[in-house]
Amino acid sequence: MNATDARTTVLGLLGEIAPEIDLDAVPDDEDLRDAVDLDSLDFLTLVERVHERTGVDVPEMDYDQVRTLRGWADYLVARTA
Repeated sequence: MNATDARTTVLGLLGEIAPEIDLDAVPDDEDLRDAVDLDSLDFLTLVERVHERTGVDVPEMDYDQVRTLRGWADYLVARTA
């Protein structure tokens, strides 16, 4: 998986979780919970759906690494290489 694929995957899943989000306006480097107003349950749902879609498990200790869209992309690229 490359960074573009990872970004597209995460954005698509965000759109499923919170369809009111303007996906074109999601910043790469801002905490997603602040940028798109994800609550804790939505964030956990995102983590679960990323796992279902990609097979990549994100343990709780790695949540800081996936707070941003860029963080998600980097994390997924590194773990699917």
